[in-house]
Amino acid sequence: MNSKIKIALADDHTLFRKGVEELIADWDNMEVVLSECNGAELLKKLTAGNVMPDICILDINMPEMNGFETARAIKATWPHMHILAVSVYDTEFNVISMLRAGAGGYVLKDARPDALKAAIEGLYKNGFHHSELVTGRILHQLLSQTQEANTASLNAKEVEFLKLCCTEMTYREIADIMGVSHRTIDNYRDQLFEKLAIKSRTGLVLYAIRTGIAAI
Repeated sequence: MNSKIKIALADDHTLFRKGVEELIADWDNMEVVLSECNGAELLKKLTAGNVMPDICILDINMPEMNGFETARAIKATWPHMHILAVSVYDTEFNVISMLRAGAGGYVLKDARPDALKAAIEGLYKNGFHHSELVTGRILHQLLSQTQEANTASLNAKEVEFLKLCCTEMTYREIADIMGVSHRTIDNYRDQLFEKLAIKSRTGLVLYAIRTGIAAI
């Protein structure tokens, strides 16, 4: 890469944030240009406009403004800015919520340094980072298909189910909202898994976001 990847950090854990700063300082193709203790402080610096990062690395759990809120605010004002979520939690809820908020990748805090470096480079180059949490096969499918092609074979109930999958509701709660049995919801899910060659709810959410079925 001819120019360095400019990175902003927002994490209330000072030791972790400083550790990431030191790691990045050792990598010759990237640099930290902003480092703040929470999302609100980061947004202040971004709004000031003195420096614009290529990638914002956001912790999920922060005081004043958490990662979900910060990601949505960043995407609303700077839609082309990339966001990498970092967390100690790998729950489906957190992954899905950060993807919906605009993150293009998700890395656990106990990941190896080379995994973080690969995530930053992948996000900068491709707009998404392939990982075990957000699989490359799913992302490739989402990036290579159009909305028309993706949605043509889906019926109204499947589209409604997909939209509800992008919420915090459990499958049982989705069944109640749709007025069908839990077994019927399982059938909708399994049919979509087969139609779309997807194996997880996270994959369904990525599909729904990429095709415009669910708004970010």
